[in-house]
Amino acid sequence: MSVDGVTATPDRPPREGHMVMRGLGLITGSAGFLASMTLLFMTCIVVYEVVMRSLFNMPTSWVAEISVYSFVALVFLGLGVAQRAGAHIQVEILIDSVSEPRKHALQMIGNWLLLILVAFCGWEMFCFTVSEYINDTRDWGLLATPQWMPETPVVVGYALFFFAILQTLFELSPRQSEGRTWGVPIVVVATVVALALIGRRDVFPVDGLPLDAATLVILAASLVMAWLWSGARIALAVAAIVAVMSLLYAGAQGGSLVWIGTLLTLSLVFLLLLGVPVGAALGMVGLIGLVFLLRSPQLPILADRSWTSINSFTLTAVPTFVLMGSLLVHSGITTKLFDLLVCWFGRTRGGLGHAAVGSSAIFAAVSGSSLATAATLGRVAAPELARRGYSDRLTYGVVAAGSTLGILLPPSIAMIIYGNTVGAPITVLFIAGIIPGLMLAGLFAFTILGWSYVVPSAVPQGERYSMAEKLRSLGGMVPFLVLIFSVLGSLYFGIATPTEAGAVGAAAAFVICVFTGRAAPKDIYLVLLDTVKVTAFIMLIVIGASIFGWVFDFLRLPREMVAAVTEANLAPWLIMLLLALFYLAMGTLIESISMMLMTLSVTYPIVVALGFDPIWFGVVLVILVEIGLITPPVGIVLFILRGLGNVSLRDVALGVTPFIIVMLAFIVLLYAVPEIVLWLPEQMENL
Repeated sequence: MSVDGVTATPDRPPREGHMVMRGLGLITGSAGFLASMTLLFMTCIVVYEVVMRSLFNMPTSWVAEISVYSFVALVFLGLGVAQRAGAHIQVEILIDSVSEPRKHALQMIGNWLLLILVAFCGWEMFCFTVSEYINDTRDWGLLATPQWMPETPVVVGYALFFFAILQTLFELSPRQSEGRTWGVPIVVVATVVALALIGRRDVFPVDGLPLDAATLVILAASLVMAWLWSGARIALAVAAIVAVMSLLYAGAQGGSLVWIGTLLTLSLVFLLLLGVPVGAALGMVGLIGLVFLLRSPQLPILADRSWTSINSFTLTAVPTFVLMGSLLVHSGITTKLFDLLVCWFGRTRGGLGHAAVGSSAIFAAVSGSSLATAATLGRVAAPELARRGYSDRLTYGVVAAGSTLGILLPPSIAMIIYGNTVGAPITVLFIAGIIPGLMLAGLFAFTILGWSYVVPSAVPQGERYSMAEKLRSLGGMVPFLVLIFSVLGSLYFGIATPTEAGAVGAAAAFVICVFTGRAAPKDIYLVLLDTVKVTAFIMLIVIGASIFGWVFDFLRLPREMVAAVTEANLAPWLIMLLLALFYLAMGTLIESISMMLMTLSVTYPIVVALGFDPIWFGVVLVILVEIGLITPPVGIVLFILRGLGNVSLRDVALGVTPFIIVMLAFIVLLYAVPEIVLWLPEQMENL
C-alpha cells in the first residue's frame, strides 16, 4: 500500500488521520499549488518577452530577472511536493536487496539525514536573508531588486521541505504514545525559539570543536526527534553516521589530497548505498566537509550555494522543456505519430522496431527528456510491438535504446545542465548533437534489422498498408512539425534564446492540447504539478552537487588531479578510455544528471587540459550518460519500462544489451572522427 510515495506495511498503516499529520498536511499542502502557478506565470512571461521582442521590437526590462526569481521560488516550493510524491532520486541497490524491516529502517535513517541537511540549509538561508535585508543588498539588474525578496521563498521552501520530511517520517515511524507523537512538534517549536535567541552569535562555543551553539541545537534537536518518533536504534544509527564521518573528516584535515578525495568519495558512496537521496547525499558530505575538513567552518556556504546554484537564467529552461514534454504526452498525439510510422515502415523487415526508433527520435526532438520518451513510447509502442508478435527482449530493448535519444537530439536537458556547469554555449551543443543523434538512430535501425536475421522468430512479418492509408496517416505528423518549428525554428532563427525556446514549445504544446480537447484546467494543473516534481528533484541534485563541489574545489582537489594526470604522461586515448570506463561504472549506480554534476568539476578540467574540444566532450559525455540510463542494475529507463509492461527486468536488460554495444562502438567512432560532432557547428558559424 502506498501513500504519497511511502510504503506502509500491514502492521504499520498510514496515519494521515492523526492531528499531527493533518497539521503537517495543511502546512505543505499549498506548496504544490503555489509552485504550479509560479511555473505557469514564469512560462507566460517568457513567451510574452519573445512575442514583444520579435514581433513588436519592444523587449522588456524585467522578464529575465523576474523569470529567474520565479524559477527559484518554484524549485524550493516544489522540494516538499517532490518529497511527498517520493520523487527524489535515490540508489536502491541495497534497499531492494534486504528484508522489509531493514529496508524500512534504512528509509528512516535516510530521511533523518535528509532532515538534518535541510534544517542546516534552512537556518543558514534564513540568516543570510536577514543579513541581506539589514544591509539592503540589491541585485545588479535593471530592477535593482532587494535581494531579501527573492530569497524569502528559498527560506519558506526549506521550511516546507522540512515539514514534508516530517510527514514522511511520521508515516514511516512505528506507532508511539501521544506524548512522544506530540514531542516532535514541541521540539520543533523549542528549536525555533532557541535559534531566534542565539541568532548569528557564537554563544556557548565548544572548546576544541568547530561547532557553535546553533549547530549543536539543530543537531541535538534532530536526534531527539529521531528518538521520539523512530526509536533509540534509529536515532543512534543516525548519530553514529554523523559522528563517524565527522571524526574521519576532522582527522583527515591537513592530510594528503589523495586521502581526502578518497574519503569524500567513499563517504558519498556509503550514503548513496544507504538510500539517501542523491542530492541529499551530496549535500550531507559537503555539510560535514564544511565543518570538519576546512581549517575554519564555513556553514554560510550552504546558503550561498542554495541561492547561487539555482539563481540562473539558463536553468529556467529545464522546467519549461519538461512541461512541454508532459503536455505533449497529455495531448495524446504521440499515439498518432507511432501509427503514422507503422503505416510507412510496418511492412519492412523489423518495421515496427524502426517505427519505434523513429518515434523516439521525433519525440526526443521536442521533449528533451529521455525519461519522458521512455514513459511515452513504453505506453504507446511497446504494447503494439508485443501484440504483433515481437519478442519481449526486442520490444523493450528497442524502446529503451530509442528513449536515450531524448538527451542527445536537441533540445536536451542534459546538454543544458552540461553547458550551464562548464560554461559551454548551449546553442552550439544543441547543433552538435544533431548528426550524432541521427546517426545513432540509424545504427539502432540497423541493429533491429540484424536482429531480424539472427533471430527471425523475434520479428514477425508486418502488415501491408495502402497508399491511401499512408497518406491519411500523415496528419499525425502536423503537430510535431508545429512543435519542432516552434522550438528549433525559434531557436535557430534567433527568435528565442535556448532558455526561452522551452517556454515557446510549452505554449505550442498547450495549443495542441486545446485542439485535441485535452486542456481541462484540472488536467493542466496535474501536468504543471508533475513538472514541478521533476524540476525539484533535478534541482536538489544541483544544490547538493554545488555544496559538494565547493568543498572539492576549495581543497584544490580538481587542480591536483589534473596535475597528476598531466604529469603521468599517459596517452590521451588511454585517459579517455579510463574516463569512459569510470562513467560506465558510475552509470550502473547513479542517475545521469547526478553523475554529470558530481563529476564534471574533476573530469572536465582533465579533458580540457588534454586538448579535447568542450563541445565534443559534451556530446560524448551525453552518450555515456545515455548508456547509464539503460545499464543494469540502476538504469532508470529499465525500471520505467518494467513498471509499464508485464516483462521481467532480465528480459529488458538482455534486450538492450546489443544497443549498448552499438553505442560504445559509436563513441570509439566519435573519438576517431571528431568531425562528426564538430562539422555542423562549424558550418553554422560560417553562415
